[in-house]
Amino acid sequence: MREHRLYTDQPLSVGGQIALESRPAKHAAQVLRLGAGDPLTLFNGDGHDYRAEILSNTRHQISVHVLSVGAPEPAPSLAISLALGVSRGERMDLALQKAVELGVSAIQPLFSSRTLVRLSGERLAKRAQHWQGVVIAACEQSGRRRLPALAPVIDLPDWLQQQQPGGILLHHQAARAITELPAPADRLSLLIGPEGGLAQKERDLAQAQGFTPVRLGPRVLRTETAPLAAIAAIQTLWGDFRAT
Repeated sequence: MREHRLYTDQPLSVGGQIALESRPAKHAAQVLRLGAGDPLTLFNGDGHDYRAEILSNTRHQISVHVLSVGAPEPAPSLAISLALGVSRGERMDLALQKAVELGVSAIQPLFSSRTLVRLSGERLAKRAQHWQGVVIAACEQSGRRRLPALAPVIDLPDWLQQQQPGGILLHHQAARAITELPAPADRLSLLIGPEGGLAQKERDLAQAQGFTPVRLGPRVLRTETAPLAAIAAIQTLWGDFRAT
């Protein structure tokens, strides 16, 4: 039987009963078509999965009973922080979704000089809420028990000022290939621009902060493809894609 996993922003404990919030309740009832007596798995980002059973499914509420708790999610062998230039619509969604599936620990959306999407106020708040939903859905699908941290959007220069020296700057014309880099310790920041990439001045700022420009290969990758290829390469070289 297929495992149905849902995220809830509530404390969970064995033997406890909760009423699901609107989002997971709607998904359970209208998409998964679950009813009383059906099993499901809940997680709230504390690192555990919780086996549960639906007690009741009414028009206004789904109540569940928590039956047991699973083992904690292991810490990643390499914590990858993705700093990504904000791109348009589905491109940003795809990049976030797949980055979560590939195992990033943190995501920092960035505004840069070539960012085509400029949002503020209520529109930015709605977009950030949408991105959080993308992250949650990717965790539900991929089996992750901890949510990657999704930071508020910030301007690239301001973000760079806050960073410790080091990290990778992805650029297709870089002199070094990613395979030439030494293995990082336990953390790595990956910086990727929006459509059109980062301007030369921004790349210079990143290098001044200790970021190393690297290329993945001979081709120019789209902004939604570049982080996925880079994260997969990083996980293969130094992260949890390696045989243990």
